[in-house]
Amino acid sequence: MAKLPLPPSPSQLRRIGVELRPESAHTVFWRVHHTMGSHVVPWNALRRYGPVGRCRFDPHEPPARDQAVGVCYLAADVPTALAEFFQLTRTVNVRRKAPHLTGLSVARPLQLLDLTGRWPLRAGASQAINTGRRDVTRAWARAITSAWPDLDGLRHASSMTGRPCVTLFDPAADALPSEPSFSEPLAHPGLRSWLAAACRDIGYQLL
Repeated sequence: MAKLPLPPSPSQLRRIGVELRPESAHTVFWRVHHTMGSHVVPWNALRRYGPVGRCRFDPHEPPARDQAVGVCYLAADVPTALAEFFQLTRTVNVRRKAPHLTGLSVARPLQLLDLTGRWPLRAGASQAINTGRRDVTRAWARAITSAWPDLDGLRHASSMTGRPCVTLFDPAADALPSEPSFSEPLAHPGLRSWLAAACRDIGYQLL
């Protein structure tokens, strides 16, 4: 049996049950996001265009287009946010499409399906759900959001660093704050030494 098959139906998933990993209010998460180019969204908004390139748990139906469902990816630390965002080149380009680094503190507790524990195995998959083929993991995201439409999102491991990440869906939109805890362009001179240390941590090049 494959370690990462296509998901069961939403009704089958509901029979298996959900294993929640609560995330407390005011937890700070990090994201890197472009501020220029196509399909740019505000730092505290869900992206409704998809599915997109490297994004593992986009709940959108292919092909890529504007859709009703939204998604937002966050990391628990800055090196992981950089590693995920620049994974295709493993080079942190601080100027192309004017990327920003933003830290945000969630406004309320989150109820997240825990993909780092036993649940993937119980549901017929494995920990490969954190690293496997994106067309398959997106099918899991669609099945999960259909099974539990009120679920805030997923807690999972970064496929790059193995560290914690969070994927948020539509119910979590009201947990995104109106003001960031931190937000600066990656090209800001004051971030250079911080970015250099993070790039050393993950083995990426800094441009």
